[in-house]
Amino acid sequence: MTRNLILKSLRISAGFALLLGCITAHAQDINKDSANGWRQLFNGKDLTGWKQVGPGSRYVKDGLTGSHGGMGLLYWTKEKFSNCTIRIVYKMEKFNSNSGVFIRIPIEPREPWMPVFYGYEVQIDNHPETSKEDDYHVTGTLYSLTKPLAKPGKPGPEWNVMDITLDGPRTIVVVNGQKVTDYTEGQPTPERKFDFEPYRGPRPVSGYIGLQNHGNDDVVFFKEVAVKPLAKK
Repeated sequence: MTRNLILKSLRISAGFALLLGCITAHAQDINKDSANGWRQLFNGKDLTGWKQVGPGSRYVKDGLTGSHGGMGLLYWTKEKFSNCTIRIVYKMEKFNSNSGVFIRIPIEPREPWMPVFYGYEVQIDNHPETSKEDDYHVTGTLYSLTKPLAKPGKPGPEWNVMDITLDGPRTIVVVNGQKVTDYTEGQPTPERKFDFEPYRGPRPVSGYIGLQNHGNDDVVFFKEVAVKPLAKK
């Protein structure tokens, strides 16, 4: 075997070992999560169980889902969620990027604006002032509806962990261990400032969830989307 062939063989072997290691690590993480009561909705390989509506698209690479274009929504098709905690692990492509996690979507979406107007968007955007918005539009808030209790969102490319708890009519959002939102249906909210903000009014206890792709200049990568039922009281 020539030197070039030996080097090529070593590179292939190293690449295969790295891939195998990633797959093994991902499987171990899934097994660990399952033991703790978490169920992964994103398998890190493809978008099985998810469906895109609206412009843009999502792809999977190296265990992450990123996006092209927008503004669209990738939603979980198999069920509605209530009385649970949804864990999202994500990072921004840039120092700051814009996206959101949608919850309490009342019916299965066929286009991206119905969830905006009639569901809740848990915002991902550390600098809403860039688009002339305010604190009601910062990471961890219910977009345009709640004011943050803290601003713990980390810039790209650092990883963030967002826990969204749906407890009957109550929605709690914790980002990187700090509570940002604690909202119960019926509490006061500010009037709409922009025509792209959600309509005010109650949301259902049980609803679909989704991940927003906002545009080519606002890419957020998601590594985990997991769900854990609340303990019975």
